[in-house]
This record gives sequence, structure tokens and C-alpha cells, in this order.
Amino acid sequence: MKEYVIDAKDMDEKELNRTIKQQAAFHEKLIIDNPESRHNICAGLSEDVSIEINGSAGYFVGTMVNGPKLHITGNAGWFAGDNMTKGELIIEGTAGDGAGQGIYGGTVIVKGSTGSRTGEIMKGGTVIIGGNSGYMTGLLMMGGKLIILGDVTDDVGESIMRGTIYVLGNVKSLGKNAVMEKTTLKDQKELKEILTEYGFDLTDKDYTNFKKIVNMQ
Repeated sequence: MKEYVIDAKDMDEKELNRTIKQQAAFHEKLIIDNPESRHNICAGLSEDVSIEINGSAGYFVGTMVNGPKLHITGNAGWFAGDNMTKGELIIEGTAGDGAGQGIYGGTVIVKGSTGSRTGEIMKGGTVIIGGNSGYMTGLLMMGGKLIILGDVTDDVGESIMRGTIYVLGNVKSLGKNAVMEKTTLKDQKELKEILTEYGFDLTDKDYTNFKKIVNMQ
């Protein structure tokens, strides 16, 4: 595998993204050292390249990407994976508000907890949160799957139109237009396939305990 290491320590955001796009055309994997929570890392990237970010990223990491697989070893700021159309974003730590906002496809995974409005206005794809999620999770959701392994706070699924929210932990309250249903065997099988693929180790009982939140229709 052809790899290229980018030391971002002395780069501003524009120089870093310009370097990423230049090198992504010639390498299968990029390693970004010293990201130091810079914003907009990999914004608009469309190469099918694997990118490892050694540290934490700021706002809008992976915004509008179409193809790359991003792996962040630290945390991420607001709107991680915003408007992704294809690809993968894995965050080992936590993320701020709006993780997976507006995605059309691909997968956003936060191993830790997230802030408010996780998965808001998402149209497709999959968002997985390994910890808890905050206020108005799934706000104005239009499609896709949003999977929360921890707890969620107030107004889950506020004004949800389409798509499905699955919650393993506690749900403090539902938002307008949202209803809670029991999962089907098909739902449980799909959840197991997705979560096992990304290394989440749950019991069979856990899968039966997921709650399903959808539009009340």
C-alpha cells in the first residue's frame, strides 16, 4: 500500500487540505500527524483513499466527502461528516453537536458520546454512536439509520419525516411526530450485521432491547 505522511504542525487549514487533495490522487493511504483540532479537514475530498488522523479534529471534519475512509484517533468538533455522500468516518473519541448532519450515504461512527442534534436532517446512510447523544437527536430526519448504544435526552426524533432511530439505552422524551415501536426480528438482524461489522460486541438480549423510533404517520 502506497502511504504518505503529512505533518500538519505548521500548516493552516487551506494548506493542509490542498496537500491532502494533491497526495490523495497518488496514494492509497494518508497519515496526518499533528492535526491539532484544525477545522474542515478533508472537506470536499472525493478520492477513494484511506486517511488516518492521529489526534483530534475540529469542526466539519469530513464535510461533503464522497468516497474516502477517515479514521480519527481522538475527538471531533461540531458537524463531523456533514453532508457526506459516500465513504466512512470513524471517530474513536467523542464528537460535538450535529455529528452526521445531512448525510446522503456512507457511515459515520462515533465510539464515544456526541452533543445535540446528532443525525439531524440526514437523508440516508448510517450514523452509529457508541455512547450517549444529546438534545433533539434525529431532528428533521429524512432517511437512513441512526443507532445510539447509550442514552438520549429530550425530544428524540423531533419532526422526523422518514428514516429510523434505534436506541439501546434510555430515551428521556420523544419529539413531535415521533413514536416508539418494538423492533422486529428483521430489525435486530440488520442491527447485528451493522454493529458487528464495526466491532461493537453486543449480546443477543441487547438486540432485543433496542427501541425503534419512527415518524408516527
